[in-house]
Amino acid sequence: MTIPNLITILRFVLVPAVVLAMLQARWEWAFAGFVVAGVSDGVDGFIARRFNQQSRFGAYLDPIADKMLLVSVFVVMGFIGQLPLWLVVTMVSRDALIVCAVLLSTVIGHPVEIKPFLVSKANTAIQIALAAVVLGELAFAGHLDPLRPTLILLSGVLTVASAAAYLVAWLRHMSGYGEGGKSG
Repeated sequence: MTIPNLITILRFVLVPAVVLAMLQARWEWAFAGFVVAGVSDGVDGFIARRFNQQSRFGAYLDPIADKMLLVSVFVVMGFIGQLPLWLVVTMVSRDALIVCAVLLSTVIGHPVEIKPFLVSKANTAIQIALAAVVLGELAFAGHLDPLRPTLILLSGVLTVASAAAYLVAWLRHMSGYGEGGKSG
């Protein structure tokens, strides 16, 4: 077990702690946990690259930890009325569709390798910023208008664009296009 993998496992442990803090309206703790998770994500990546501790296990584990935290925070924020439900449903649906597409392609013997698109990286960055802004506003009783509504709109647009990009890539993969000239 590498040090980066242990740090990633710490992020898994932070998920229920952040969710519990949110449900108990302990915003300072929720914000702190979210920030620690974010910093630890950067630290584990740096250590993995700098000290050649990258592993296949970590390559799978790291994005799962990130997604668990972000989805959990968004779901709770939607539940308590801090984010619009349409955004939460859109985000969770996109992620569920990606997972289902990967599983389906694997089950039918045509596995697809998921590589993040630039739009998906931008989407994740905006979602992280939105979660941090909302948690920060709640923790410090401030308002960052018009930042929150702008991030909500950007997050919605990028989530739909990212879902569309993955859908097109998956459909091309499943039909054989884009694989060395095969068509089928």
